[in-house]
Parts: sequence; C-alpha cells; structure tokens
Amino acid sequence: MIAKADYVAGIAKGLAVLESFDTQRQRLNATLAAERAGLTRAAARRHLLTLAHLGYLETDGSYFWLSPKVLRFSGSYLASARMPRAVQPTLDRLAGLTGESFSVVVLDGDQVVIVARSGTARLLAYGLHLGARLPAHATSTGRVLLAAKNRGDFAAWLKGRELPRLTAHTVVEPRALKALVDQVRQQDWCVASEEHELGVHALAVPLRNMEGRTVAALNAVAPRQRLEPQAMRKDLLPLLLESARELRPLL
Repeated sequence: MIAKADYVAGIAKGLAVLESFDTQRQRLNATLAAERAGLTRAAARRHLLTLAHLGYLETDGSYFWLSPKVLRFSGSYLASARMPRAVQPTLDRLAGLTGESFSVVVLDGDQVVIVARSGTARLLAYGLHLGARLPAHATSTGRVLLAAKNRGDFAAWLKGRELPRLTAHTVVEPRALKALVDQVRQQDWCVASEEHELGVHALAVPLRNMEGRTVAALNAVAPRQRLEPQAMRKDLLPLLLESARELRPLL
C-alpha cells in the first residue's frame, strides 16, 4: 500500500486513459475514454490532450489513438528485464526443434502478457506478438498462473468477475473455471482447446524460481490441423516440463 500523501492522482488518471486503448478500441474520443477510465468527460479530455501534446497519442481533433512513442516503455522493459533475456534461448531452441510457437507469459490482473516468444511467423487473430494481452480465463497460460494462487486468492480474483465468451468453447461459468483451475493445480499443466481462438490449441506449464514461486508460464501453441490436444500432451509436454526445470535456476 502507498501512503495517501505519496499518491499522485494525476499520474494514475493519465495511465488509466492510456490503458483505455486496446485491441477492441484503438480510437477513442473524450466520451469513450471517460467511460473506460472512470473519469468525467472534461478530465478525460484534458488527459487526452496532454498525452497528445507529449507525443504519446495522435489525434484528428476528435478521436485519439496511440502513437509509436508508447513503445518506449515496452522496449525499455524488454531490453532491461531479466526474464525475457533468460528465457529467449530456450524458446528459440524449442521452436527450432518442433516448428511450433512458444511464449513466456506473466499475469496482469485479468489478462496475461507475452514477455518473450519464438516460433512460426503465423499470427493468430488476437496476436502472439511481444506485449500482447490475452484473457487469463480462456488461455492455458492464464489458468496455470491462476492455479499458482492459493484458493483464497483465486476465489477473490474470481468473485464478481465477468468472463467474456470468445468462442463457443470458452468456459465462462465460474464454477466450471474453478474446477479447471483446481485440476491444473493438481496436474501442474494445462491444455486449452479453441477457447481463445477457433482452431488453436495451447499447452502450458508453470515456470518457478528456486524458491518454488511461480513467476511465469511457458506455453506452446499449435493450429488444430497440426496437433490435437492428445498429441500435444504426448509430444510437447515432456519438452515443456524439462525446459521449465532447466530455466528454474535462471528465474
């Protein structure tokens, strides 16, 4: 927690406006930004204009959108953070060995964020690029990271949370998701089939540091025509588990 005197509300509001932009809404006006950031329209407008003045947004006078300048933050993180550099050689080796796509992902609220990846150039509908944010409840990595929470913390995370349906296969009923997360907690890996995108299967295992704390998840993604879930467990799960053991001293 932070002391009230140390909390800079202006920074928090400005960041809330920046975070209002996502893959569903790339362009926002003051009204939409206010709704998404929980601000008044007048406050949202001032923040949008300030961010545009600083170069973090572009505008046509009515709508605003992110400018390339925002990539300074992600670029600095990827260049300086220890985890992406530590896991990249392993991801490259796995991709070269199997021809599939591999990622390392961390949890951020109700989403997972890709911090390292390697593999085929094929882009899925929601993207597999660095920094891509995916819904935790519908992804193999998200469930692995949710399973790392104790039951009380996971119950608090789940309480009152809306679970969007992305495909006909997406699990959106809280009790069903809880059962799946309990299963992942027991078996220590997860397969998600066509829940995030039709035709795509994903397999994930936790990445733990030397203290035994789960700090990220490692996953493999393959289109349906190349690998069925059973084949993923047979062919890829041993590789992922061994890679997780090898990475542990580096995390």
